[in-house]
Amino acid sequence: MLEQVVLLAAVTVLGLLEQAYFSLKVIYARRKYSVSPPATTGPPEFERVFRAQANCSEYFPLFVFSLWLAGVFFSQALAVLFGLLYLYGRYLYFHGYAVSAQGRLEPLYFSAKMQWVLIALAGLGVICTITQAYLGLDLLHSFSHVLGLTEHT
Repeated sequence: MLEQVVLLAAVTVLGLLEQAYFSLKVIYARRKYSVSPPATTGPPEFERVFRAQANCSEYFPLFVFSLWLAGVFFSQALAVLFGLLYLYGRYLYFHGYAVSAQGRLEPLYFSAKMQWVLIALAGLGVICTITQAYLGLDLLHSFSHVLGLTEHT
């Protein structure tokens, strides 16, 4: 069982490390720009780093849930691929936002697309599992037939 989810766990650990890294960047920015807790405002340079970290943290639960649901119910390999791309996009987003508000946009759109792919895979996987378990319909197999990806039996 564990080998069926170990790659999902590895991507989750990478995501946790990325979140910790973003938090450390806020600590460094607080020191650099003399913004003591609990203050959340200061120079624009600090506020961009602070907002980038907050935005990444806000979306992290959505990422983790969709990663695991897509991996368990659809495909661990695809979930891992899109999960890694999502994390890469968030890394670029964080650093782009730290430089300028405009710098966050392209990575934001990229990571949002990766997130939506994970959500779609999760939803499709759950629906296919429900229809197979309770209706006896293998939707993925049927869809493969329609696309000509498998032999008709």
